[in-house]
Amino acid sequence: MITVVGTGTGAPLDEDVLGGAELVVGGRRHLDAVRPAEGVERVVLGALAPALDVIAEYVEKDRRVVVLASGDPGFFGIVRVLAERFGPERLDVRPGVSSLAAAFARIGLTWDDAVVVSAHGRDLHTAVNVCRARPKVAVLTGPGAGPAELGAALVRRAEGRVLVVASALGSAGERVERVTPAEAAARDWGASVSVVLCLDPARASGGGVRTVAGAGPGPTAWALDEGEFAHRDSMITKFEVRALALARLGPRLGDLVWDVGAGSGSVAVECARLGAAVTAVEKTRDGVERIRANAVAHDVDVHVVHGAAPTVLSDLDDPDAVFVGGGGRELPAIVTACARRARRSVVVAMAALDRVPATREALTGAGFDCDGVLLQSSRLAPLPGDVTRLAATNPVFLLWGLRNPLDREGVAQ
Repeated sequence: MITVVGTGTGAPLDEDVLGGAELVVGGRRHLDAVRPAEGVERVVLGALAPALDVIAEYVEKDRRVVVLASGDPGFFGIVRVLAERFGPERLDVRPGVSSLAAAFARIGLTWDDAVVVSAHGRDLHTAVNVCRARPKVAVLTGPGAGPAELGAALVRRAEGRVLVVASALGSAGERVERVTPAEAAARDWGASVSVVLCLDPARASGGGVRTVAGAGPGPTAWALDEGEFAHRDSMITKFEVRALALARLGPRLGDLVWDVGAGSGSVAVECARLGAAVTAVEKTRDGVERIRANAVAHDVDVHVVHGAAPTVLSDLDDPDAVFVGGGGRELPAIVTACARRARRSVVVAMAALDRVPATREALTGAGFDCDGVLLQSSRLAPLPGDVTRLAATNPVFLLWGLRNPLDREGVAQ
């Protein structure tokens, strides 16, 4: 039997749990805090594979093992790998208070509506994008992915966010500090950070009764009617085009999407409603204000960059997906710049037939599999006498490039 005990953020470890143990495994600070009986083997949990091999030797001989972990070991913890290796029936899990529960308790906030993302041993990309897209996020940190790195990635890209850095929770040296992303980026936080909360103070308190924990269930509809957005002289991506563009972009929580030549920001807003972090690039000042107003109206976060592509793209983080909805004569250069950076897909909408070949060449030249359609639709429109006619919308070419998920060599680093 393997007894897995969560320690560190709740009540002190019950020493009786070590009774009869022949092997105790844990981080150095966990092992230093307990006193196993004489002759009990101790293994410092560093590299996981060697520790699992030692545990296997004891389990095969039916000898008792105790594994010490932080907080709740069944939440982004060691229970997963132990269950995969030895089977859940061999585990006796005794959870402690998780670092998340403790951190939110310290600042007096509920966390059933928080999104939790782990950056421990993982690319920080996903955690950063979740922090940009959601008002209440908890980030489990690790070496190279701590408060300083998270703060540096959020400066100028997550307006109004506050970071709560909880260190050494449950110990005499516990600290819970509120800082801006810039302040977090400027400090050396050491190795005692337990968790970082990223909050939008205006929305972090939540409200109402929740049924499902974590991120909300998402929108009940997409490809919204153009009337749902402020726009100028019908200069907006029509909902038929938006529906297919969203299908090819595939925006989701943890992604970053660029909307280049955003206009009204309808695509940007729809991607944000589906959970993605979004950067909208728009060269006109009135367009920038219109995008911001549409984002507020739909209660989503959209980072708006005022400037002309492709020049301003060099300052942006690499996207997972890109929608290009404008560009004029610069379109091939814009698509080329986007395709060099996009991890997964680039979708381009255009009205001019003449620009299709160059756009297609830009996508295929960047290593994308390219496809496309000419979208022509006719909407129902009323006529006098209680009859209906078909009103044609302007035809639009939609091209998309999809990168093979096994092929990342083409993505600029």
